[in-house]
Order: sequence, then C-alpha cells, then structure tokens
Amino acid sequence: MENKLSHKKAAVLGIQHLLAMYSGAVTVPLLIGTALNFSEDQMTYLISIDIFMCGLATFLQLLRNRYFGIGLPVILGCAIQAVEPLKMIGKNFSIATMYGAIIVAGIFTMLVAGQFARIRKLFPPVVTGTLITVIGLTLIPIAIVDIGGGDATAKNFGNLPNLGMGFLTVAIILVCQIWGKGFMRSIAVLIGLVLGSTIAWTFGMVSLNPVMSADWVHVPRPFYFGLPQFEWSSSLTMIIISLVSMVESTGVYFALGSILNKELSTDDLKRGYRAEGLAAIFGGIFNTFPYTTFSQNVGLLELSGIKTKTPIYWSAAFMMILGLFPKAGALATIIPTPVLGGAMVFMFSMISVQGIRMLIKIDFTNEKNLIIMAVSMGLGLGVSVYSNIFQFLPQALQLLLANGIVIASISAVLLNLILNGLHQEN
Repeated sequence: MENKLSHKKAAVLGIQHLLAMYSGAVTVPLLIGTALNFSEDQMTYLISIDIFMCGLATFLQLLRNRYFGIGLPVILGCAIQAVEPLKMIGKNFSIATMYGAIIVAGIFTMLVAGQFARIRKLFPPVVTGTLITVIGLTLIPIAIVDIGGGDATAKNFGNLPNLGMGFLTVAIILVCQIWGKGFMRSIAVLIGLVLGSTIAWTFGMVSLNPVMSADWVHVPRPFYFGLPQFEWSSSLTMIIISLVSMVESTGVYFALGSILNKELSTDDLKRGYRAEGLAAIFGGIFNTFPYTTFSQNVGLLELSGIKTKTPIYWSAAFMMILGLFPKAGALATIIPTPVLGGAMVFMFSMISVQGIRMLIKIDFTNEKNLIIMAVSMGLGLGVSVYSNIFQFLPQALQLLLANGIVIASISAVLLNLILNGLHQEN
C-alpha cells in the first residue's frame, strides 16, 4: 500500500491528520499561556514553536532506529494531562522551574523506558481491548461539547448555529464515507472540515483576525524564557505525569498494532517511550511542553483506511513549516469549534470500535473477562466525567488518578492479574 500512494495524495492525507490534531495541539499553550499571563508576543511564540515541536516529536517516533522511534504511523502532540500541573508549577514557582521539571521528566522517561516496556505481559487482549475502548469513549464527550460550541457553561452553548454546523459536518463526512469512492473516502474528514468551515464562513462564524494578527516568521530559540531551574516537588509532579502519559501511550500503541496487524515487541515499546522522553527534553529546552501520542489520529487512520507512514511524514513536515510561519499556521485555528467537533465524533468513535473489535475475540464464556471489562470501563468512564472525586487525596495521587484512561488501565491490569493470572491467554 505504501508504494501505491502518490506523494500528492499522501500530502493531502497529511493535511487531514494535521487539521485533526491542530486544535488539541494549540489548546495546551493557550491554556497555560493565559493562566500565566503571557504577553501577546510570548503567546505567539509559544503556539508557533509548539506546533514546530509537534512536528519534530512526530519525526522522532517515525524515524525508527536502534535507540528510539516506534516506527508506526503516529502523531505526537502536547500532553493535555500536563496542563494543570504545569499551571500550578508556573504560578507557585516560576516559568523556568516549569521547564526544568519538563526536562527532568523527559530524562526519567528515557531512563525507565526499558523497564516500563517489560510490563507488556500485563496487557493481554482483554486489557488492551478494554483500554482502547475506554480511550475512545472518554474522548467522545469532548467532541459533543465542541459541537455545542466548546464551552458547556456558555450561554450560547448548543444554540442552533452551533448544532447546525456540527451536524452538517457529520452529514458531509457520512455522505463521503457512504457514497464516495477511492481517495474521496480516505479524505472524508478533510472534506468535512473544509466544506463545514466554508459554509460557516458564509454565515459569519469564521474570523480571519488570527491570521491577520499573526507574525510572518518565527525561529525556535533555546531557553526563550530563560535558563531552566530545578525544584524537586515540581520535577516529581511531572515524573508522575510522564508515567500517566506512558500508560496512555501504551494503549494507543496497541491500538495501532491492532489496526496494522502488527505484534509489538518489548523493544518496540521501549523505542516508543524513549522517543516521547526525547521529545519532552526538547520541549523543555525550546520552552514548549511534554509530548505524547495523540489518540484521535488513530481513529482517523482507521477511518481513512490508509495505514502507511507516508502521510504522517507529510503531516510532521507541515507542522514544522507552520511553526516557522505563524500566519500560515493560524489558518488552521479558524476552523469553527462545532465543525471540528463534528469531525471528532467520527474519529473518536472509530477508536472505540477498534477496541470492541479486539474484545469480540475474547472468550466471553469466561465470566472473569466480563468482570474485568465491566468494572474497568465503568471506573474509567466514571472518573472521566467526575475527576474531582479524588479532590481530598494528596496532590500526587490526584495527578495520577484523575485520568479515566489511567484508572481503566490500573483496574484492568490488576483485575486480570487477580482473576486470570499473568500467563493466562484471554
């Protein structure tokens, strides 16, 4: 399939992957920069260089070698679970301390990658299938909120213009998927985003101000906000976040392996974790963020049916180019939130479907497997909705347990060990 895909088509597919992850990628710098009262120039730098680093981090995963890179068609972006801890560190200590903690976490990830990869025996099909299903299900509410406008507390949340554009985008993608043929089906999400945004523009729902106000050129500068500072509690906090990201990435890796019919080895996982650790170190040096595997692009991979790395190389290249030319990068930010939400419904749902496919192969006559799936899914989804259930626990435990995907992982692994044992095939 790789040699049958022309560079022109691969580039278009790369743009589709870029647009799918762009909103999530720029959300992290927007949230952190706003919380820490960054100036307009600082915010412009942060967003632009963050997109550049997303491309670099993706290249690190694609370029498989003996030391790092899992070599799967995967895109890396900012770890959303790092937002609150980084805001806390930046406010209580300093921006320099925040970036010092990111560097320490990256070094930690690279050092423990080999040991962490050896736990792959803890992820048999009943565990990975459950985890992948939960990843998709926990993301779907995000898509629904975006269809309503992006802010569930806003007065205009769910108004007719938002709902109209969101569900129109869903309809466009459906038409392309059902009646489209060949390459048109592969870029159904891209068509939905472009047509949806164009129609929204005719109704005055698209502003070109971000493009007009953006700079023309930006160059990555090491230690833009000053030399890093190191403080033990901040570093420990980010180490915990890196462990959370590694657990989440493990589920995404296995989801990709399932889609590609590829059995992942311990060395594959180790190189994948190392690439994320190396990306985090670069993030600290160039004053951006830690990076992790983006699960939404897994759903897009399944939806497009194109399962090669070539489009991802194009996407990574586009991200690095957009990071150098903020005006061009700002074009992707003008996609209306409801339009993006409509596209995400498809992508996130496909992740869950992939997990269900894996679970279909499980032995359902074994009631223990049913218990593992039921309890883990229930806990994972419940915590995703009400993460503040752990608000009275120590801060370190809150950082670990407030992620529904992590809770589902811990539950599924422990229950499988207790009920099926380590060597039981599920």
